[in-house]
Amino acid sequence: MTESTDTSLESQGETSGHHKGGARRAIVRGLGVVLPPLLTIVVLIWAWNAIENYVLLPVETGIRRFVLIPAVSETYEQPPEGSIINDSPDGSQGKLNQRGFTYKGLSYVPDPTGRRFLPGYVVQRVDSEIDAFGPAAVPPNSAMGYWDRFVQLQYMPRSVVVPVFLIVFFMLLYFLGRLFTGGIGRWFVTTFDAAILRIPIVNKVYGSVKQITDFAFDDRQIEFNRVVAIQYPRDGIWSLGFVTGNGMREVSEAAGEPMLSVLMPTSPMPMTGFTVSVRRSEAIDLNLTIDEALQFIVSCGVVVPINQRYDLPGGKPAKQIVVPAIGDAVARDGATSPSA
Repeated sequence: MTESTDTSLESQGETSGHHKGGARRAIVRGLGVVLPPLLTIVVLIWAWNAIENYVLLPVETGIRRFVLIPAVSETYEQPPEGSIINDSPDGSQGKLNQRGFTYKGLSYVPDPTGRRFLPGYVVQRVDSEIDAFGPAAVPPNSAMGYWDRFVQLQYMPRSVVVPVFLIVFFMLLYFLGRLFTGGIGRWFVTTFDAAILRIPIVNKVYGSVKQITDFAFDDRQIEFNRVVAIQYPRDGIWSLGFVTGNGMREVSEAAGEPMLSVLMPTSPMPMTGFTVSVRRSEAIDLNLTIDEALQFIVSCGVVVPINQRYDLPGGKPAKQIVVPAIGDAVARDGATSPSA
């Protein structure tokens, strides 16, 4: 009786552990599926918020307050000559700052301070569409505030401002890129960088940010020619690398054969790594694209390209490759022949 009870408890524990392990794996796989697009969306939203807060809003506010509002606003501190004082709603003679006036067919009403008068249609438009500025928006407390909101509604709605801003912003980036790629523009950028890098503390932040942006946006910074495998850090351990070019001439002369410059990326962050110079005969060209190699490195070897798997479809065995020792010559098709 005791043995059967113990056996049942053990089986229940194994089943419970299996369910827990399966649930854990399912959660991890779910995170693997959800996190990449989620983090991409978060980064894009952060980038747009930064552009909106530090570029779009200052430009939009400057155009609105220094160009449009002075051009369209009609504000009076006192009723002009020829104006007709409006009657109070109850027919009595109330104070002027509560009644307003009519001038050239337009009705002017006092602002919340009672010291300025502005057209009634401005106040009516802003008050009726106050929700367009957010659920917590309140009516302005001055004539300038009403004109600011009115210009936003009438002349600068977001449906027009954002597309125009994006077009102008990308055009500006294009012309700046063309301007600073050579000649005086390139000299100006070089001089500016040198001046900034002389400033203490600032040079640390600016230098780090510039290295990241140069790596991310300068397509001529590093050009990968092909993917190779070399025995590194010792004989018998194979590592993936990206060929960035031919090695240095003096190193090739010392080695007695052509050399390759190979970038050895680190997992799981291939943006970091180190460069080595290897003999061309000691590098094996792999039938991999740059993207497939990056996926293999980022996944720490979990994601293996289909054409590099042992379990090929149809039961076809993988091609047998003879691993060369250091110094053996490597043929173009990947096969090796021992050196004489």
